[in-house]
Amino acid sequence: MTTERGLVSPTKETEIALHEEIILAKRQITDNLDQILTVLPQRVHRALAPYLEEHSDLLELVLDLGRPAEARFGNNLHVDLLPASDDPMDTANEVTLDDIDHVISRISDFGFDNRAGIERTLHRISCIRNRAGRVIGLTLRIGRAVYGTVDIIRDIVESGKSILMLGRPGVGKTTKLREVARILSAEFRKRVVIVDTSNEIAGDGDIPHPAIGRSRRMQVKRPEEQHAVMIEAVENHMPQVIVIDEIGTEQEAFAARTIAERGVQLVGTAHGNSLENLLLNPTLSDLVGGIQSVTLGDDEAKRRGTQKTVLERKAPPTFDVIIEIMEVDKLAIHHDVAKVVDKMLRGQLPRPEIRVRNTGGVVEVVQKAELPPDRPGEKTGGTYGMTFEPEPIPFSPSLPEGRSQGMGSGMGTERKSFGQSGKTVHLFPYGVSRSRLERAMANLRVPGVVARDMKDADLIIALKATFRREPAKIHEARGKHIPTFVVRSNTYIQIESALREVFGLQPTVLPTDEEAAISEASDAIEHVQETGEAVELAPQNAYVRRLQHQLVERAELGSESLGVEPRRRLKILPNTLV
Repeated sequence: MTTERGLVSPTKETEIALHEEIILAKRQITDNLDQILTVLPQRVHRALAPYLEEHSDLLELVLDLGRPAEARFGNNLHVDLLPASDDPMDTANEVTLDDIDHVISRISDFGFDNRAGIERTLHRISCIRNRAGRVIGLTLRIGRAVYGTVDIIRDIVESGKSILMLGRPGVGKTTKLREVARILSAEFRKRVVIVDTSNEIAGDGDIPHPAIGRSRRMQVKRPEEQHAVMIEAVENHMPQVIVIDEIGTEQEAFAARTIAERGVQLVGTAHGNSLENLLLNPTLSDLVGGIQSVTLGDDEAKRRGTQKTVLERKAPPTFDVIIEIMEVDKLAIHHDVAKVVDKMLRGQLPRPEIRVRNTGGVVEVVQKAELPPDRPGEKTGGTYGMTFEPEPIPFSPSLPEGRSQGMGSGMGTERKSFGQSGKTVHLFPYGVSRSRLERAMANLRVPGVVARDMKDADLIIALKATFRREPAKIHEARGKHIPTFVVRSNTYIQIESALREVFGLQPTVLPTDEEAAISEASDAIEHVQETGEAVELAPQNAYVRRLQHQLVERAELGSESLGVEPRRRLKILPNTLV
């Protein structure tokens, strides 16, 4: 049977054959075992050969001075390759310094992390030194590129969400990272950069292993510089995806958050077996939003049915999805980290989705994800931390006819318009940009001028942040019966909206917080381009900061995030060198 395109549709037998081929391809392994065998001393190589014929799951070789060489296979099988003699004085079968030097002379130089490798392979050789710095022990770990291991989470990888993998050493975290990098770079043609601290993901040497596909690899000179290379990768190479192995320090966690805010997909691993371990780790808890202690009011605590002091997530998680690798083919997946963390902090245990790959290579979901229902007064996932909004300062009710009172943006009491009188209105900007106020009045063609002194003003337009921080002048103005209009942010949109209300012009829909933040960033970009001076923006949540970062990048300026939640904010720099 031929289709319209002239292709023969596969028969049932063909489909079965293809399915079997796919299952076999899922376990395609490239281990470059020959290369590591060539660096071994001849007597160790000869002793190892018979075991390789029976076992294909060699994990590592251990050469320690004065002890028999040891081979470690899967299923906890350990074999002494040079068995010790019954005679304690017989040292013929012990590893010697010559054996260790033989290996060292055939591999790359050891780095600051005491790791080396073999060029264009994934093998990792780690050393143990004595107090004088002499190498007296070697661990030769077999590196394998296993193709198909990511099929079990392929839907998550393709979604573009940031993924953090957890699991014990040797369970396959780095193998999955390597496969993720290959799929995203080769199949989806995304710009993928691997930050490879110990050359474990892409292998040793300047030319990366083909197992990473079209991904680019940035090597790290010293482990403590990994966070700096992570930021450099984003600023210099415009990646869509960054792959990181072993996030282990506070600086690296901070760099990961900065990268995520710039809209880059992160795929990484961290120390810890489970999300609970990560949450209790003060160094890395920021990856899942961090924890802060919050004191509730009496009414709020009663409404929630909790104690007055509770734990809350203080920021959005850096990673959207967390995968706990329980076994090579068994994973526990937390799809919504924000909601899961919120539940865990409230003493509830969400059930993760558990996926397994059966013996036939088919992925099965053996347990569906389930979140406990919200208790009265609770909300998960949508907000983080606690936000306290101070009440507006009360204003004198006895204001002259035609004056405005209360807080702006629809938050005050009923007011009469200045536009009804037709007289020129003197406005004093308190924390508000004078130039934007003048521009807004010119564009709206309202009878207003900027007053040089507060005592000469008919109306004060105050910035909300300044209004809260320095209320003394506002109280002084109230004593002189000068009304005050408060705007949320020092942006043109907010100022124009305030003037429309003041002069009774046709109202417009006020901008959302997101629109106001974007407008603020646009105004700041103009200021930086004109003056060359850096500008700090108002604090925003992670999502809005990400939008602001993208806006700054399009303007070819630099940007960085400062502070901690909930006061974390963007700083726009005059050039791209942060």
